[in-house]
Amino acid sequence: MPKPEVLVNRAPVLTLWAAVVAERLGHPQGTALTLGKAVAGLNAQAKGRRLGIFEASKEPGGAPKPKAPLPEEAEVLPLLGRAVPVIHTPQGIRATLKDKPIDPESVQRYLEQKFGDDLAQVRAAMQALAKAYPPQDLAARAFALYEQFRPPVPEGQKGWGAKGVLDVNRIHALAKR
Repeated sequence: MPKPEVLVNRAPVLTLWAAVVAERLGHPQGTALTLGKAVAGLNAQAKGRRLGIFEASKEPGGAPKPKAPLPEEAEVLPLLGRAVPVIHTPQGIRATLKDKPIDPESVQRYLEQKFGDDLAQVRAAMQALAKAYPPQDLAARAFALYEQFRPPVPEGQKGWGAKGVLDVNRIHALAKR
């Protein structure tokens, strides 16, 4: 029986939401899963640096280390306010992590592990929300929508990796607006 509340941390919620949005925007499931994982990873890096959990790479003398250029074959796709590096593989477009394509099957296993039996109902709620918007509007509003349903966690370092309650009914309510 579906539960109206799921205890989970924010990273898998953002991963799944970004994947659902990417599918709604026309990407195949394998590509969408990798894009979702990359968006969550980019957000985690930014938040970790902001909270002082990760230090920004620095050159000798304290200047920020310049970002490495993308490999020649890499492109960038925008999703949820992030510029996601991607490459073309024989299996299709894949988001990258450290210049290596992300494996969509590993992302699916990650989501199954984090959501357990609740994955199907959470995915269905997110898909209904994504379908409630034309693709162009969804692309522009996707992160703001996520901010309205993401699980609440404590501020600052206390909230890093903490689980919160994802209200599935809230996602359904947002889809009905």
